[in-house]
Amino acid sequence: MTEVYRPLGGRLLTRQFYFLGVIVLIGAYFTLRRFIFGIGDVSNLSDGFPWGIWITYDVVTGTAVACGGYAMALLVYIFNRGQFHPMIRVALLASAFGYTLAGASIIVDVGRYWQLYNVFLPQYMNLNSVMLEVALCVTLYTLVLWIEFSPAILEAMKANRALRLVRHALFFFIGLGILLPTMHQSSLGSLLIIAGHKVHPLWQTPIIPLLFLITAIAMGYGMVVFESLYAAVNLGRRLETDLLSRVGAIIPWLLIAYLVIRIGELALSGDLAHLWQPGLEPWLFAVEVALFLYAILILLDAEKRRRPTQLFWSALAVVLAGALYRFDAFLVAYDPGPGWHYFPAVGEMMITLAIIAFEIMAYLFFVKKTPILAAEPHAKYTTTGQAPHSQHTTIRGASA
Repeated sequence: MTEVYRPLGGRLLTRQFYFLGVIVLIGAYFTLRRFIFGIGDVSNLSDGFPWGIWITYDVVTGTAVACGGYAMALLVYIFNRGQFHPMIRVALLASAFGYTLAGASIIVDVGRYWQLYNVFLPQYMNLNSVMLEVALCVTLYTLVLWIEFSPAILEAMKANRALRLVRHALFFFIGLGILLPTMHQSSLGSLLIIAGHKVHPLWQTPIIPLLFLITAIAMGYGMVVFESLYAAVNLGRRLETDLLSRVGAIIPWLLIAYLVIRIGELALSGDLAHLWQPGLEPWLFAVEVALFLYAILILLDAEKRRRPTQLFWSALAVVLAGALYRFDAFLVAYDPGPGWHYFPAVGEMMITLAIIAFEIMAYLFFVKKTPILAAEPHAKYTTTGQAPHSQHTTIRGASA
């Protein structure tokens, strides 16, 4: 059955929207200073820490958070679970924004941004570079995401001829949309392998590409659940508890595989002994594992998965744990040597917050003005005139 998508409608310029706009303007101010006075004016980046919060969040973590489209594509097109197809568009929307803004943040992060185009010139390419593979894959995947998402825009524009052409070619881009993230999400982990001893042994491992890929897929499903619940609580949508429960059932098996592989490798290499050494790193490792275990315990229980509140917090735990894993590996557990220290400057933090705020504003605009969300069925009433028990359950602590 072909899904019917409709704009959500409603007022766009709310107090929350204006608040997010203020954050974007503050971030724009610091971005302007960066391009006028140089990267050192707004950041604490250095030769010891050339990858700060911009790379760690905006690219490494941000693209993993934006893996909802990739994760749902695996489910729908590879494993042929067509019942999840109504959730594809909103997942693609979040992925398109996440990857687009990650790419934009690179322009802010690179010192000589005016020469960034050299990455795409064959005469300057180092074909043995993991970073080149990441740059090319992320750029191409961003384009693929917007092509995959374009039917929603074309429907809103009523461009029927262009819509038919895109739909005929969509199978090719869906294939690319599954291949490219598989490549670059694992390669983001490979970037740490070349750092060698500078990365703490609890995170440095030859199998880190596999660990990054597994957690990216799990975070993608977590964000799909989170976004759907957000739309239900804050945008007046009906809760899709049945579908979300099925998506949630996939996550714990990914996390179990991740924990078995990661802890097993640490045990075989002897690096598990670092858990009993003094320092911050063992505690951060424990927090990561605790968040993953919390999500596993909740999502393995079919009864708890049907409760929106439990789904919300477990999905959030998955996203936070995956983000913490990446922050620890790229920043906290990274030691370039004596004399180097890093803490993000106010400008760095505000630019990152502005990117997040802009993404939320764009999400609100698109879901309210373009056909992104699947149309809800009309409510059916009993002979008593009362609506049957709906899934408009309040999520405690989640309402904005």
